[in-house]
Amino acid sequence: MADSGRIAVDALSPSPDDLVSLSPARVGMLAFLGSEAAFFGTLIMTYVYFLRQTTQGQPNPSQVFHLPMVLAASACLFSSSATIYAAEQAMRRNFQRAFLGWWGLTIILGVLFLLATMLEWKELIVRWGLTISRNLFGTTYFTLVGFHALHVIIGLIVMSIVFGLVWRRQITERNTSGVEVVAWYWHFVDGVWAVVFTLVYVVGR
Repeated sequence: MADSGRIAVDALSPSPDDLVSLSPARVGMLAFLGSEAAFFGTLIMTYVYFLRQTTQGQPNPSQVFHLPMVLAASACLFSSSATIYAAEQAMRRNFQRAFLGWWGLTIILGVLFLLATMLEWKELIVRWGLTISRNLFGTTYFTLVGFHALHVIIGLIVMSIVFGLVWRRQITERNTSGVEVVAWYWHFVDGVWAVVFTLVYVVGR
């Protein structure tokens, strides 16, 4: 009878894996990503609301976007989701060198995305005279894409810090929660870009 009672208690008690899944880092990141989803949702809805009016001013989306550059930048960012996943799996298996390689490649792909964004903005400003104050298109475009670029920059800074910590063996396979939540953030940034790319460069043209 005592054994059956103990079994019942054990069945109701959370396992160590369950406790790890509810760690403060994971809960905090999920809450943060929820707030960021609401923030970007507001920006995206604002862009959609003004989309009809953006074609009334000059220049407009159909004139200024250079799709090959945007596609190349998007390919870099979307590929970085695969490389950061590979890095995370390497860390779980205690393959430090593989982790550093995949993680470093993720950082490089993120930097390439930012460089392409900078080149695009340079063309928009210099060639077309499009600024955030030019018209509704400029205002909504630079606000939406600019905040996304800011999140990419934040992600790159955090990933660089994690790279250094792993290099110094301060993060190992025994404490991977930091790597995991940063990967969550980066996947979120990539997901937001999938929506922004579709709305701005496909539907919006």
